[in-house]
Amino acid sequence: MKAVIQRVTQANVSIDGTIKGKISSGLLVFLGIVSEDTLEDIQWLSNKIVQLRVFNDDEGVMNLSLKDIKGEILVISQFTLHAKTKKGNRPSYIKAARPERAVPIYEQFLNQLKDDLEQDIQAGIFGADMKVSLLNDGPVTLIIDTKNRE
Repeated sequence: MKAVIQRVTQANVSIDGTIKGKISSGLLVFLGIVSEDTLEDIQWLSNKIVQLRVFNDDEGVMNLSLKDIKGEILVISQFTLHAKTKKGNRPSYIKAARPERAVPIYEQFLNQLKDDLEQDIQAGIFGADMKVSLLNDGPVTLIIDTKNRE
């Protein structure tokens, strides 16, 4: 799994002009899934996201986690995170998991995040044409890949 995580003061996702998910202060997570992803990847990434200390404490130091600030999460599926661009100018998405494999992993990930955060989360709809709006805070943007846990 690969995630692009952005600290935001607000974010929302709309589908066909209707807002599907909306958060205030928290994290916007773009999630890419590959066929090799496992329950271990789901659990590790969810825990990592919930525990990331990327929010400022009273002294302006990034020392607080999403749980500490009681922040929110908006998750957007994004197969293009696994694009291969080495050859030519048209990205290849062959590494991204097919929907029949990716949808159950995506849903498990959402459930794991909900359990780890101990609150409801917001999400887009897998495979939908989504419009995402955000106000990046910082900006703070991180990329995490469960296959490269350095």
